[in-house]
Amino acid sequence: MRHREVPQAKVGNLSDENEQRKSNRPPGGASAVADEILAENATNRVAQLGKELLDDKPTTSTQAARVLSDLIVKKADLMVPLVDRFCVAIESENRRVVQTAAEALPEIAKLAPARVAKQLDKLREAFAKTPDIGKHGLVQTFANLCIASVAYQKRLEPILSEALGGAEPKTLVDWTKIVLPALKGEPHANARAVVEKRLYEIPKPQAQEIADFLGIKLRVRTN
Repeated sequence: MRHREVPQAKVGNLSDENEQRKSNRPPGGASAVADEILAENATNRVAQLGKELLDDKPTTSTQAARVLSDLIVKKADLMVPLVDRFCVAIESENRRVVQTAAEALPEIAKLAPARVAKQLDKLREAFAKTPDIGKHGLVQTFANLCIASVAYQKRLEPILSEALGGAEPKTLVDWTKIVLPALKGEPHANARAVVEKRLYEIPKPQAQEIADFLGIKLRVRTN
């Protein structure tokens, strides 16, 4: 007795968009995809990657994040139109997506500070929610905005001082070197005061490195 063949569901018809994305990606991983985009000046593909970065599927968002990270290094100005998406991505549950946003936002803050400044309220709120890698990217972003214009300094000094006040000792060393050179006048004095107060609360090796950077001498510790 011959069995009738049951027609298979046309899965491809249900995922044409995903298949099309795959077919557009050359072999060789994220770097090869980024190189192809640059060679073709394919800004439409950059925009598509921005959408995929926020995709609910981790595999899709992670792949987009990797390609975008490569593009940030090779041609950061292509990221400027995606600033709104990176401001959402910085709070993602996908750590790889957060990493890419943390790489992109500081660069955009240098290239187009006004575009990032429009999202300041959202980014300041995101600081408490994002993981450590996101926090580092936001500190760099805020510092770059302060360098771009003194007008941002009074708005950003409170969140930067808060960051310095709550940072782990090794992170405090890094952030001190990022934040204090970016500030001037009263904002600088306020942030520096936060750092100096912490010198006697953190381990001596980190305290000494910060003191050397600030050009001050540590007092003798009693403990």
